[in-house]
Amino acid sequence: MPMKQGGEARDARRVAEFDGGFSWIAYPEEDMQRASHALVSDGAVWLVDPVDAPELDDWIGEAGELAGVVVLLDRHTRDAAAIANRHGSSVYLPEAFASARHKIDAPVETFDGTLADSGYRAFSILDTPVWTEVGLYDDDARTLVVPESVGTAEYFRAPGERLGVHPARRLFPPTALRGFLPERILVGHGNPLTEDAPAALRAALSGSRQNSPGLYAKTLRTFLPL
Repeated sequence: MPMKQGGEARDARRVAEFDGGFSWIAYPEEDMQRASHALVSDGAVWLVDPVDAPELDDWIGEAGELAGVVVLLDRHTRDAAAIANRHGSSVYLPEAFASARHKIDAPVETFDGTLADSGYRAFSILDTPVWTEVGLYDDDARTLVVPESVGTAEYFRAPGERLGVHPARRLFPPTALRGFLPERILVGHGNPLTEDAPAALRAALSGSRQNSPGLYAKTLRTFLPL
């Protein structure tokens, strides 16, 4: 399978339905497994790091009305601008990388602390010159949104892991995620994790360094000819 696909997402599919939203993967056959999420509250729909799909407007209409399009990782602009413009909405950027607004060809709003009236609070996961990432958490619904530092896609997970730390962060796992007890974890790559999420998160963080050789060996075997 290609690492990343483009063009019309004819095979886009919803991969999760949960109380307060849904998730979809626009290109199920790509290795990156770029995942997108809709957070829904009282008919207001917030899209997180979305990759566009032919059915998306219908999905939004079924859930309510688009309130905004959220980008949580400085390099995850994806199709945020196109979707926001199509719906006459805005792209919401965390204050942590508000300077990236020049990358967005759409109206931009910034947020800090909480995402408008969505019920989600924002928190910093990583803030460096090459990687700025913000997470979201709904304390009532116990929904945790992590755009990059952990994922369920195959290339994130060492053997035996249900959730894995990003390969580039294995030696320095995201301590900002410690202490959360989520009902579900929505990730930027792979299907959401909806079963026993707290245990999977603890295991991913505590085993990040220890399991890294297994992940790197698996990745190497993928690229070596048999």
